[in-house]
Amino acid sequence: MAAQDSDAPKTIPQVATELWELSTAYAKQETIDPLKGLAQFLRNGLSGALVLGVGTLLLLLSLLRALQTETGSTFTGNLTWVPYVIVVIVAAAVIALAVWRIVKRKGHDL
Repeated sequence: MAAQDSDAPKTIPQVATELWELSTAYAKQETIDPLKGLAQFLRNGLSGALVLGVGTLLLLLSLLRALQTETGSTFTGNLTWVPYVIVVIVAAAVIALAVWRIVKRKGHDL
């Protein structure tokens, strides 16, 4: 028997097989590859947020400790609560700055 000519019509099973292979390759290209990229983006973002959060928390705790120990007798007696209020105000300012930058960035992209 002679080999099939490239111009010869394909049989239904051949067309079905090619369609299946093309469909699965397209589905992988359009779903799995973007999901891999998204997973990497989330992994990097979440690890960065965790490190930044822990670092900010440690800086706030060090500020509290410095206010309690390095200010002498300024925050003694009835004023022992003042360093905590100062640290809460600084933390609120850091949060406000982060929210402001997020909102500003989103508005800029629109």
